[in-house]
Amino acid sequence: MLDNKIPKAEYGIVGGSGTLSSDFPNNIQAQDVEIIADNLRFETPYGESPAMRLFSVGDKQVLTVKMHGWRSGVSRSDASRQVFWVFREAGVKRILSEGGVGTVNKLLDLRDFIVPDDYLDMSVRKDVMLDGRYLLIMREALCPEMRKTLIEAVSKRFDGRVFIRGTYAVTDGRHFESPAEVAMLNGHADIVGQSMCPEVYLAREIGACYAGLYFTVNYGEGIKVWSHEDMSNIFYDDAVMIGEILLETIRNTSAQDKHCHCQELRKETLLKDVYNSESAKG
Repeated sequence: MLDNKIPKAEYGIVGGSGTLSSDFPNNIQAQDVEIIADNLRFETPYGESPAMRLFSVGDKQVLTVKMHGWRSGVSRSDASRQVFWVFREAGVKRILSEGGVGTVNKLLDLRDFIVPDDYLDMSVRKDVMLDGRYLLIMREALCPEMRKTLIEAVSKRFDGRVFIRGTYAVTDGRHFESPAEVAMLNGHADIVGQSMCPEVYLAREIGACYAGLYFTVNYGEGIKVWSHEDMSNIFYDDAVMIGEILLETIRNTSAQDKHCHCQELRKETLLKDVYNSESAKG
């Protein structure tokens, strides 16, 4: 349903391919999880938002969206703006993202978990913002406090390999990368995907902490041959575990008691007079 009354929520989850096959969080048996409202859509300055779900984990309210808000007929840039505009209006302060990624580092295998601490933006979606009021310092783009809690949650539920740092290279898609592109990225990044940017910029713009959990679902082209069947099996087999990790992270993360510097890395732009005059013309 279309509803312009945006509910309050201090937590946001940007679902990716890891939870796409599941009805997150309905697919998880947890006594402290309750669905409050479903199929919520909101009018935004960038068009109608994707469907969102509002649920609670204990006394914490969470807004979640499937597959980054991407859908047919809407550019990925506008989909990201819609999602993060709603997050801002809802008062979201902590954002978790998840997804399947390809390998760039030759030492990575399928079903390795990575909680990256940096990114490399190779996309063309760089000028994606809500209002341009802020200078975004990307020194610690991935919140170290949330990353620590996320790593602890992964380690409790997964007995495979977990990499606690790494660089996520962002490309546009929707195609996968060529062998030459993967070879170029090797040595500069560890994993490759299509979602972290502009999400990491928009999270900083709205003053929210952002961290991501990524599962390797395919080898980068030229590293090792992979099959679509392997990818499909990972998507369907591991969705519940990924959802449980996200919920555990929220349980152990405070929206108010922060010990990170994410908020301090958003500054008022020195060009605010320019943006204000342009806004006035519009």
